[in-house]
Parts: sequence; structure tokens; C-alpha cells
Amino acid sequence: MRTHRLMTAVLGLLLAAGGAHAQQKYPTKPIRLIVPAAPGGGVDIVARMLAQKLTETFKQAVVVDNRPGGTQAIGTESAVRANPDGYTMVVVSAAYGTNAALHKLPYDPVNDVAPIALIGETRYLVTLHPSVPITSIKELIAYDKANPGKLNYGSGGTGGAVHLATELFNQMAGTKMTHVPYKGVGAALNDLLGGQIQLIIGSMSSIIPQVKSKRLRGIAVTTAKRSNAVPDIPTVAETVPGYEAGTWYGVLGPKAMPKDLVALWNREINRILQLSDVKERMAGEGLEPAGGSPERFREVLKRDVAKWQKVVKIANIKPGS
Repeated sequence: MRTHRLMTAVLGLLLAAGGAHAQQKYPTKPIRLIVPAAPGGGVDIVARMLAQKLTETFKQAVVVDNRPGGTQAIGTESAVRANPDGYTMVVVSAAYGTNAALHKLPYDPVNDVAPIALIGETRYLVTLHPSVPITSIKELIAYDKANPGKLNYGSGGTGGAVHLATELFNQMAGTKMTHVPYKGVGAALNDLLGGQIQLIIGSMSSIIPQVKSKRLRGIAVTTAKRSNAVPDIPTVAETVPGYEAGTWYGVLGPKAMPKDLVALWNREINRILQLSDVKERMAGEGLEPAGGSPERFREVLKRDVAKWQKVVKIANIKPGS
């Protein structure tokens, strides 16, 4: 009996050692990093930067696989349904949360995934054409209430992050600015520069140069703290407490991905985000490194899905409306 127990214990140790040895070998083949959007956009740029560094770390190719379509749901679902062995991952943006608010997805955006880590975050800038006599959020609210129908704001399309961020402002500030959707934020920005619309809540990276050249006027940033890039510009929350909106990028894996692989990916992403060349490149894209634990990322997913669902419901926003 004692001999049997001893053999069982030895066998268990050998199996554990073998499993640990197998884990140490990960990865043994190329890794697919899905981007649920077309090449060239923000999520694609972030994914390619990360893939390059992970390839160096893992000594295996991390290949970016662009799978656009279905408001990013097609590519994301292919990762969510993949074998949870760490060889198929997906990079998503804040559109992940807005899409969940607008569309019936073939997966649960919070419970059917394994959050790995946030990569980076960027805030928006509330920006006006210089002809508009507004220099602060307080003045914006007062002007809109005194001049109903005169403030038109642009976005990159109905249900997009810029649209919902501005509708959230409308709801929290009691304003009724009119939405003008465009086929892309770039087109909206061009019309703002031309004075065809009066306002946009848009990405700082594309707007700051226009603000510094005095072609546009930035009056507030949309996150909880002021930005180091424009430290003299206040936050929206200083006037509208609790308001916060912005864009983030992060990595997800399939739900059943082993905890040790989740920990490995999380550790490597956090390490990469501390590299000086990565920080410099992200700053060039208007991004601040985020990082943190998988639990932190899961809380961001929960928060965003719930927040944007509420905004969509109150504003009665329909896809394509």
C-alpha cells in the first residue's frame, strides 16, 4: 500500500514537471494576432507595434491577421471561438464597448473572453470652430441652451465612439446639440475646419496641431485628469462632474485560456509598455501606455458596455440612423 502511494506521488511529480516543461516551451509555433478592422487604422497600428515586440520576446512570429467587417464582430468572434491555447488572440479598441451597445453580438462581450491587458489610452478634445463665441464648457452649455439648434457636432458615423461620447455629454450637461454623421472622423474634421459644423469631440492626436495653429479652439479634455500634452486645457469633468470618455486598445483571448498563459501575456505586455521606444512611438500616436492587470481590463469592459448601452437607450440611437 505504501509502495503504491509512493509510486502515485512520484508519477504526479513527473506529470507536473512535464507540464511545467511543456509550458516553458510556449510558444512552439507562430501566433495569430487578429485585428477586427482594416489595415491602417488605430487598432491596426497598435497591433503591429505589439506584434513586433512580442515576436522578439517569444522567438516565434506573431502575425497580424486583419479581419474587418460586421462592426468588428467578425474578427473578434473568430478569436473568441478559437482554441484557447494562446495561439489566437485579438486586439480591440473602445469600439468594442460601443458595438456591444448597438448590436446584438454572437458572443457575450464581457463573459465570453479572457481579458489580457490594456495597451494604451487616448482622450478626446472638445473642439470648436474659432467663429463660435465659446471658450469653456460652462459657456458651451449656456450658449446651447440660449441658442437651440445652432450647435451642430460632427462624428465619424452613427453609433461610433465620437457620436456616443457627445451624446453622453448632451445627457449629462442637459444640452441638445445636433448630430451630423460623416463617413469617417476625418471628413467631420474637415468640415469643422471649414466652419460647416461648429463642434467635434475628437482624438487629440489629430486635433492638437489644429488647435496650436489657432485654426480650431480646444476647450476641454474628456478624461478625469488633465493631459500633459495640453496641461492648460481643463477637463470636462471640472464642469460636468463624472463625465469621462476616450479611446483605449487592449488584448483579449478566448474565455478558457489557461491562467498561466494569461499571466504570461499580461506580464510581457506590461514589460513592453515600459520600453522607451514603445513609449515614444505611442506618444507619436497620441497614446498613453495603460497596462495593468487582466482584472482591471475586465472592469473597463464592464464599465464601457453598461455606460454605452445606457447612452444608446436614452438617446434612442439605432444602427444606421
